[in-house]
This record gives sequence, C-alpha cells and structure tokens, in this order.
Amino acid sequence: MNGSITETFEVIPRQHAKRLLPMIKDLLADQSLDFSDLQAVAYGQGPGSFTGLRIAAGVTQGIAFAANLPVVPVSSLAALAYQVKDELKQESAIVFSTLDARIDEIYWGMYDVQGTGLELLGKEILCKPEQIPESDLQQGLALIGVGSGMNYLHRMPEIYRKNLILIKSDLYPRAGIIARIAADYFKDGIIQSPEMVSPVYLRDKVTQG
Repeated sequence: MNGSITETFEVIPRQHAKRLLPMIKDLLADQSLDFSDLQAVAYGQGPGSFTGLRIAAGVTQGIAFAANLPVVPVSSLAALAYQVKDELKQESAIVFSTLDARIDEIYWGMYDVQGTGLELLGKEILCKPEQIPESDLQQGLALIGVGSGMNYLHRMPEIYRKNLILIKSDLYPRAGIIARIAADYFKDGIIQSPEMVSPVYLRDKVTQG
C-alpha cells in the first residue's frame, strides 16, 4: 500500500496448487484488503515450469474475472534481472538472466538494467547451454549472471564464462519483484484482460522418453 511492497515468499515444491490462494488471502487480510480493493492482478507469465505457470495463470485469471480487474503479465526472467538492481544494489548492469528448463535446456534472456528501467535485449530463448549464440555477446562486455541456469555455466560458450563478473544462481523470480515491475507496467498501460491470460513456455512441446 502507498508504494510499499509486502511479500510472502516460500519455496514449496509441488504444493503451489494447495497453498497459493490461501497465501494470497492471508496476505490481503494482513493488509486489511479484499480483492475488490485491488486495481490489477500481476503474475509471473513465464518462462518456467509447466505446472507452476498453469497454476499462476489459473489463479490470476480467476481473481481477475471475479473482481473485474485487468491483468499485468511479467516475465520470470525480467523479475530475475530486476533483482540485480533491487537486491544486489547494481543500478546499471547487463544481466544474463537464466532459469533451468530441465530436459537439458535453459531459458535465458539478456537485460539492460539502467536506473529504474529494464530493457530486454533481443528476445527470451530456450536452448541447450552449448547453443547460446556467441555472436549475441560483445567481447569484454561485463555481465551479471542470475538464476538457476547458471548451474550450467561450465557448458556455455567460453565468451559468456569470461565476461561474467558476478554470478547469483540462487535467485528466484519473487512475487515482490513482479509487483514492482507490474506497478510500472500498469502506469504505462501495459495490461491485458483476464481472458488474455496465457503462460509463456517458450517450448512448443515436451517429449518424455
């Protein structure tokens, strides 16, 4: 409220479907708020796990429809990149934002963090660590690597390993950060209607052997 961010954060594998909505209700109750007091609903659009993204999208859509609210989608990789400014106190940086996509692949995107701004350089991509294009990176460009995809650093092209000046593989796309980004998007009119809510997987299909 009044520009402040209140967040509940837990690492709860395979419990999201059971815990997410009660956590949201508890958080609102702690602030003496109801869904009718909200201006919009923000959610992590992805990329990320199929199950987690579907749950987030479903809960978001349900709240938005019930309370007649617009929705603000925020990239999971953007939320990771923003933490370089918010948590690591780096006001200006090129952030190599990554997530472990399983099946021997990573999600990644390059973000330019400047002051209060956050700009995606190019596009967000899913590929094997070895397949990250070397041509997308300038020699000597200092990078900060964040997210679980950094656990695959030893398999990435050498130029990425050489250019990284700081690595934080233990960062998660946090709800509080998504709220910060969403507040700026909302001011700029970057919103969607509830029926437009859709996860971004970056993967067209999953093959199980």
